[in-house]
Amino acid sequence: MQDRSKNPNPWSGRFTEPVDELVKRYTASVGFDRRLAHHDIRGSLAHARMLNSVGILSAEDLAAIERGMQTILAEIEAGTFPWSLDLEDVHLNIEKRLTELVGDAGKRLHTARSRNDQVATDVRLWLRDAIDLIQEEIKSLQRVLLELAERHADTVMPGFTHLQVAQPVTFGHHLLAYFEMLKRDAERLADCRRRVNRLPLGAAALAGTSFPIDRERVAQELGFDGLCENSLDAVSDRDFAVEFAACAALIMTHLSRLSEELILWMNPRFGFIELPDRFCTGSSIMPQKKNPDVPELARGKTARVTGHLVALLTLMKAQPLAYNKDNQEDKEPLFDAVDTVTDTLRVFREMLAGLKVNAERLRAAAREGYATATDLADYLVRKGVAFRDAHEAVARAVRFAEDQGADLAQLSLEELRQFCSHIDEDVYQVLTLEGSVASRRHAGGTAPEQVRLAVRKARESLG
Repeated sequence: MQDRSKNPNPWSGRFTEPVDELVKRYTASVGFDRRLAHHDIRGSLAHARMLNSVGILSAEDLAAIERGMQTILAEIEAGTFPWSLDLEDVHLNIEKRLTELVGDAGKRLHTARSRNDQVATDVRLWLRDAIDLIQEEIKSLQRVLLELAERHADTVMPGFTHLQVAQPVTFGHHLLAYFEMLKRDAERLADCRRRVNRLPLGAAALAGTSFPIDRERVAQELGFDGLCENSLDAVSDRDFAVEFAACAALIMTHLSRLSEELILWMNPRFGFIELPDRFCTGSSIMPQKKNPDVPELARGKTARVTGHLVALLTLMKAQPLAYNKDNQEDKEPLFDAVDTVTDTLRVFREMLAGLKVNAERLRAAAREGYATATDLADYLVRKGVAFRDAHEAVARAVRFAEDQGADLAQLSLEELRQFCSHIDEDVYQVLTLEGSVASRRHAGGTAPEQVRLAVRKARESLG
């Protein structure tokens, strides 16, 4: 018989030589999948209790397994667990240690399951918890945005299209746009979680098992909403990971858009905001520099998470049923996507909580670029002028004002009337920044009263 002490893997009886050292390093996943340990133990205990309930595992063996798993859990939390590259992954490391602690009972635990359905269950358990954590981080960031939006419900700034001054808006209204993006992100994650929360355990390697298992019992104990209904699909499906990565990429894309604006707004040419010093760095040779490193890195890390989505899609695109070793490559992109999104949400929450806004610079910028030109066109329409004619008249008035180096509100009534005779003294009411934003008081508009109402509704939605 082969000496298994030289090749501790459970399949060593099939082979005549141990795994090559290079192959061992190349194929091992314990370096990164050990983060699944708590979930592996949780799933194993539910499996063991089910085996006992259907008469496959004795009460004595179950008690030994539960006792051994408690010891293993304590060792992992204390940092003393003996992780071994020879044992390839988190599952075999825990199983080997369990057998050392409780003997044959540890060997019986793997009855009626495979590492294929075991790892699929562990990843789903882990991702479910990760989604719950990210949802809380999104809410925390949203609350900071709401505080800022309420504080700046009256702060006028230029709204942009094509990065050119378009119309006046309020800074609070602008921030609420990011609240809405994050709201959709949370909705997508909740929808994704429903598909994550299906139990693969019981599919075994690919065909199910001949043992009389009770999958519904395991699902109930582990908090799954239901079962993966087809054993082949259960062990080979990674749609849930791809779908999460898509959600994560969208979250990062939204934060990247905000990052770009923070970077621009902090530039002295804008001077709209100031980020707390603790979220910035200086230059090694230019002593005046204050660099917005956190937003820049978030913008860069967005590419990283988008890359993880592409990697997972590419990983799955040519796999025949059922499980393939390729699927080991799902974990590192998934883990990193979760870590990156979580850390980015946290750092943005703290950074935005310390954000300083230069309301005067925002207002001065809103006075540039003839931001109230649309208000003048709307004024003429209300006076009975067809919109296209009003548009043409205002365009000519803007060109005239540019030549004069003046704002529309600085033109005299006589100068304005040369472009349209319908213009009267009341025109100056619509040419003010405050009048412009206040006139947009419909639902979803930028009027301060609507911003405050939106903040109240948003807070109620967060609970």
